[in-house]
This record gives sequence, structure tokens and C-alpha cells, in this order.
Amino acid sequence: SQSEQQVLSSQLECAQSIRDGVLEEATCTESDRVMLLPQRGSGAETQTQAALKLLQVETEPLYKKGDSEDLYVTNILYEREVTKREVTGAEVTELVWKLCLVHSASYETADLFMTLVFELRHLSLEALRALWQRSSFKCRDNWQPLIDALPSCATEACVVLMKDLIASGEVEEDKAEYFFWSFTFIPNPTSGMIESLAPLLKSPRASQSCFLGVTALVHRFCLAHSSCDIVPAVQSVMKTLGKFLGENCTVQDSEHLSKMQLVLKAIGNAGLAAAPLAPALSGCAALRSHPMEIRLAAVHAFRRVPCSARVSHSLPRVS
Repeated sequence: SQSEQQVLSSQLECAQSIRDGVLEEATCTESDRVMLLPQRGSGAETQTQAALKLLQVETEPLYKKGDSEDLYVTNILYEREVTKREVTGAEVTELVWKLCLVHSASYETADLFMTLVFELRHLSLEALRALWQRSSFKCRDNWQPLIDALPSCATEACVVLMKDLIASGEVEEDKAEYFFWSFTFIPNPTSGMIESLAPLLKSPRASQSCFLGVTALVHRFCLAHSSCDIVPAVQSVMKTLGKFLGENCTVQDSEHLSKMQLVLKAIGNAGLAAAPLAPALSGCAALRSHPMEIRLAAVHAFRRVPCSARVSHSLPRVS
């Protein structure tokens, strides 16, 4: 039957000549035959020949020894030439418009998006706020390039703008969660970032990602600043968390129990900054009348507290 006829047949033959481990010559012939009307025997055939031949072997190095002084080892992840010119809000606005017009899955989109991220880092808070007023529109498929680029910006101005957008409810809930989780990956947090985010913890609508994102930022800040517990912004965050604990982590209902567990987890997340709360944590873990979940969470909150604070406020046995 016609269905059993082979419409396309291909064949590739190659021959290689190798001497002393070096390829000296290679020739390949590829034949392709297409049967347009198999029952009549008509069709088309192409034949392609390719040949490679070794001409010479270079025994000298490709670069001079003096050139090695200009070589260095670096991590090429997100490496980009530093922009020496002044970046304006109008240029970044135009960049957002370009992102809206290009196809979402293309190399051009990726390059434009990375350019947007790096140029956002050169804008002041005032310039960013003005940019948001001009570029908060949605592109096709409800995409907002500026919203997606802000978490990767990682400057104090970008963090403050993200906080403002969260506090004013100008971003959807899933985007706000995205903002909070991105705080964990900010490489060099500043006290200004923490100061701007601290008030969000007092909001009745503060989510789990808010508590954990802000305290993760505090932890990374404290890793770079040994005396972080005397920084007012850090003190503000820990004071807010301490107020949630109350006198001894007493809970009234299941909803309050879940909130208390979250607060204790956030305190443990804060790291070195949690040392002043060691007495309160010891008290929470010591009371046998507390639910076991609260006592265990209080003990676990000591995981990053310095040993000196643990010893001065010895942990009780949880049984």
C-alpha cells in the first residue's frame, strides 16, 4: 500500500583520518531522497559533501606571557558593565514601554529586562516614585515589567518603593508575597531598608512571608554588622516582635496560637538580633501550662542566638 512506501530516506557516510591523536582529515557525504509520488517512482534527491583538512599545528601559545597580567578570575553571574552615564526616569519609562511591545519569550525581552533592573539601581527614591506613576500600567497578559524588576533591583530606594506599594495596596497580594520573599536574597541590606519595613509588622494583615522576609533581612544585616542590636531599625523590629510575645507567650485560641508560632519562628529567623529577647523566650519555654507547640517553638527560636545569651538565660527542659 501507499502508506507502506518510504517517502523520505537519508544516508550519511563519514571517513576520518587520525594521526598521533590529531584529526588530519574528515570527509562526509549526506544523501536525502524524497519520493513525491511513490507509485510513479518520481521524486527528488540531494547530495551534500563536506570536507575538513588540517593545514597546520600551532606550537606557540595563543597569547603572550605579558598578556596574562590583564587576566583575572571572576564570577560572571549577572556581571555587567557599570553605567557611567546618568540614568533618567524618562529613559527607564521608555524601556518599560519597549518591554511591553516585544514578544515575551525572546532574547530581546531578556536583555531589555536585565537592562531595566540595572538602570533601576541608579534611580533615587523620588525618581522611582515618579517612574511608578508613569509606568504602573499593565502590558499584554496583565504583565507589569516594573513590578517584576523591582525585587531584583536590591537598592534601598527600590525596597522603600516596594514597601510603599505594599502598604498602599497598589499591588496584588501575590505580588506583595513575591516582594517579601525577595528580601531574603538582598546581598547587602541597609538599616534604611529595615527601618522602612519595620512598620509593616504591626499591620493586622501582616502575612507569614512579611514576618519571615523582614527578619531574614535583619539576619543578613547582622551578619555584616556585629553590633546590630544597637541599630535603631533593628531594635524597632525586635521590639515589635517582643510585644507580640507579651509576658509569657499566653494564647487564647487556635488563631492566636498560629500567630504566636509565627512570631517565635520570626524571632529565630532574626539571628543575632534576637539575643535581647532571650529572657522572654526562656519564660515562654518554661511554663508547663503552655501548649507543647509554643514551648518547642520558643526553644527553637534560640537556634541563632549567641551562646553567651543562651548560657545567661539557660534553656529549660521541655517535657
